[in-house]
Amino acid sequence: MSLAAPRSPAVLKGLALGFGGYSLFSAQDAAVKWLVVRYPVAEILCVRSLAILGFIAAAGRGPRALRGLARSRNKAALLLRGSLVLLAWWLFYSASAHLALADITTLYFAAPVLAVILSALLLKERVSPARWAAVATGFFGVSVAAGPMAGLTPWPAVAALAAAACWGTSTVLVRWIGRTDATIVQMLSANGIFVLGGIVPLLWLWRTPDAFDLAAMLALGAAGGLGQFLLLEGFRHAPASALAPVEYTGLVWAGVYGYAIWADVPGPGTFAGAALIVAGSLALVWSESRARRAA
Repeated sequence: MSLAAPRSPAVLKGLALGFGGYSLFSAQDAAVKWLVVRYPVAEILCVRSLAILGFIAAAGRGPRALRGLARSRNKAALLLRGSLVLLAWWLFYSASAHLALADITTLYFAAPVLAVILSALLLKERVSPARWAAVATGFFGVSVAAGPMAGLTPWPAVAALAAAACWGTSTVLVRWIGRTDATIVQMLSANGIFVLGGIVPLLWLWRTPDAFDLAAMLALGAAGGLGQFLLLEGFRHAPASALAPVEYTGLVWAGVYGYAIWADVPGPGTFAGAALIVAGSLALVWSESRARRAA
């Protein structure tokens, strides 16, 4: 399962795509936290994924994605990845009703550390010292930001950590599957699993949304779909170990959205942790740029 290390220009492109994808995922998380107090998680995820499948069909990519899925040699891996992401987001969004956005995002950032470790152990990626330093700096920043969270309700915190474990594992599978399967195939399979996983509970849980909330769910699908595309494309250009530290920038976005929507004011620890996260990510980009110039 060993993967050759991409060239530095490709890695930089992957980092840029990852930044875009994670920024959209943070917007998606904020929208879900706003909706989850009125609608069940299953309904939000199902409508969101139906919207993404609709966008794939409207773009004329549906037949190509179906043919790619039928020919894929990674059907088991696609099923496992889709199930892990479904479980991760179900746990994350269920917990988000009980935790501030910055707090739950902080707990969720155990995922990049796991992704780097698994990429080295399972994918045999060569993790450079700069990438280890970036992920260590980011994790330290998360630890600083998490300092004031000692009073959190236990079960939402555990759910967020379990979601992080599922997500970190799924990101390694993305890199493996991406060797042979197109991005659109991964999007089709994952969102198809989301719909199938959410449709049965909706027989009992469905709540008819008003026009505004339905529009919000469809917009959530647009943000989630574009975020998925950018992130999956990023993994085609950059190793999981390079993209993992970029995920920490989501804490910065979570603080911005939390303040803008709920007037959650991050504490000094969150600001200090966010500064460390940004510094680690910028140092990673600088290191990869330097490697590109040397190449």
